[in-house]
Amino acid sequence: MTSHELMIKTNHHLIKGGLLTKAQKTNIAAQFLAAVSDEKTRQNFLRGVKAPEYLFSEGQSNDSRKMYPLFYIPPYNDGKKLQTVVPMSPKTHILSANAHELEIIRLLHLFSPDDPAVADMVEKTLVRLKTTCFGYNDCHIGECFHTSLVVLRFLAATRPDNAEWLGRLCRLYQNHSGDTRRHSGVAWYYWLCLAELPADTAKPEILKYKSCMLQWLTSKSAVMNSEQDKINHPVLFCIIRNCLCRFEEYEHIKTRQPYTSEKDGRLHFDMI
Repeated sequence: MTSHELMIKTNHHLIKGGLLTKAQKTNIAAQFLAAVSDEKTRQNFLRGVKAPEYLFSEGQSNDSRKMYPLFYIPPYNDGKKLQTVVPMSPKTHILSANAHELEIIRLLHLFSPDDPAVADMVEKTLVRLKTTCFGYNDCHIGECFHTSLVVLRFLAATRPDNAEWLGRLCRLYQNHSGDTRRHSGVAWYYWLCLAELPADTAKPEILKYKSCMLQWLTSKSAVMNSEQDKINHPVLFCIIRNCLCRFEEYEHIKTRQPYTSEKDGRLHFDMI
């Protein structure tokens, strides 16, 4: 299993409400720490994508932004960009590579917060993100907009007390989500963030989407025809569940799972 496969599988398990023992968390963290990319691999990647910091180091640019990973270069995938936790098929390395690294370091922070190596990764990544347009400078162009949501989720775990930074990224979504037609996964990724952000930030936003979320769980269903349907659709339903159960009137659905109906073969959720 590659580090990316482990990251996706672990995230989906947790989103659906799955539990992990201390030993399992230690084992997952150890696998991630063993998969850190060496500097040669990183430099080859930066050169290949013509990263600003690489061009800066070569004297070809005055732009020193660190737009790409410091620790986890995505593995080669037959030329295809790696999918994100909420399924999107990135067109750029900006989204694919940053989602790969930030989601791995986020899990490391959750599983091994006291490990000095993990703490160092988190701190250096936070410094890096402040140099980026998608992480700190309100860029809403193309997949930089998508990537800002990956940053938001990372911050929800590593810096939940930084209300200013979290608020900046939430406002970016609020102000520009409707600017152009975007991948449906963008809205789902924002909802994933809302399920995990501090309550004072998340709850006012969840209320904006409450009726839509309730419609999904009470009136809609999802096909379960392919293996990808069976992997992804339960995760999407659980993202909504995780948002709504933050309110007292929906606490009863906190541990409830979507189910496949024998009548129609589709995925449903029981709110009653």
